[in-house]
Amino acid sequence: MLPIELPESDEKLLDECEVETFRSGGKGGQHVNKTDSAVRLRHMPTGLVVMCQQERSQFMNKSICLEKLREKVAKLNIVPLQRKATKPPKSAKRAKKKAKTHLSKRKQQRSQDWSGGEE
Repeated sequence: MLPIELPESDEKLLDECEVETFRSGGKGGQHVNKTDSAVRLRHMPTGLVVMCQQERSQFMNKSICLEKLREKVAKLNIVPLQRKATKPPKSAKRAKKKAKTHLSKRKQQRSQDWSGGEE
C-alpha cells in the first residue's frame, strides 16, 4: 500500500476536502441554536472523514479538523513490522510431554479401577 501524501499548506488541503458545516449540539443555549459552528471535513482522495464541534468558532473547528485529518493519515501511513515466528524452547517441549504422560497415566489408572471394582 502506498503512503498517503497530504499537501503542506492548509489551503491546499482544504481544496482537496469537502467542507460541511452544521449546528453543534449540547450546551451553549441560544448561541448554539443560531450558528453553524461545527465542521465536518471529508478528504475526497482518501475518503477519510473528521469532525469537530468543540469550539464556538467555525474557524477554530476547521483548523482542529485539519490537525485531526493529518494525525489520522499519519497513523494510516505507519506500517507494522512483520512478526517472526519463534520455536518453543526445549524446556517447554519437555514440560508439555511430561504433562501429557501424566494425564495418560491417570486415565489408565481410572480404567483399571473400574474394571477391578466389580466382584
